[in-house]
Amino acid sequence: MSGTLNKVMLIGHLGDEVKMHYFEGGNCIGRFPLATNETYTNRQTNERVTNTEWHNIVVRNKGAEICEKYLSKGDKVYVEGRLKTRKWMDDKGLERYSTEIHCNDFTFLTTKKESGSNTNTNTNQATSQNTETSAKPEPVQKPSEEGAEDDLPF
Repeated sequence: MSGTLNKVMLIGHLGDEVKMHYFEGGNCIGRFPLATNETYTNRQTNERVTNTEWHNIVVRNKGAEICEKYLSKGDKVYVEGRLKTRKWMDDKGLERYSTEIHCNDFTFLTTKKESGSNTNTNTNQATSQNTETSAKPEPVQKPSEEGAEDDLPF
């Protein structure tokens, strides 16, 4: 194999909302932190240990606008892209480096229903813990076959 490969695939949770930056000419960039976890059992103490790794994700143009509209803190997402290291000067004039994942493909893994229920879960459980309605799953509605409208961005 004579070529090289720079490819990153991550599944993780958003650590913050998507921050947008708009440029002249209509282009834009969206940035957000993504957390991935590694869990293992320590052989000496038999304790479960979880290590969290943070990744800086950069999405451009239409992809950034879609991420801003549909993603929020805590949502689970699959991100595919390439590593890119930037060199920049800090306030004190020192050279700094940051490594980013420039995203070229993504898939939302948290459904719209799960995302909306994340914010209301604690209050709903506290107020209706012993009622029958909280124990029953909601019925699944099948879309009609005549071109049902859905909220997908693509």
